[in-house]
Amino acid sequence: MTTGLLDTSVVIDWDDPSVQSALPEEIAVSAITLAELAAGPILASTITEQSIRQARLQQTEATFESIPFDAAAARSFGQIVAAVSSTGRTHRSRMADLLIAAIAHANGLELYTRNPGDFVGLEKLIHVIAV
Repeated sequence: MTTGLLDTSVVIDWDDPSVQSALPEEIAVSAITLAELAAGPILASTITEQSIRQARLQQTEATFESIPFDAAAARSFGQIVAAVSSTGRTHRSRMADLLIAAIAHANGLELYTRNPGDFVGLEKLIHVIAV
């Protein structure tokens, strides 16, 4: 059975039936996704959006035990940055995405995303699946 790591973009669109139907049976989220979701309510421009983002964060925390960014992921991050840099792209503006990719790499997980362009150059290191 394949376990897939969900990018934050997938978690945000979790309620979309087309998203759910594209996911493997076993799924996980990273601590980086939880961090991005935790920032969401604070950055919301309206009280309505703030409550929607807070609900998504709480739902995600209640549903998943997140995979941490550990020493293995830190080592993978070096390979991820090198792969992105070799394509002429900068890693700085996409730090959270690349940290999530490093967690996928370190744990041998496929990465499910709504934004596959964020992971260009990593094809030799991780399997990125567009949802």
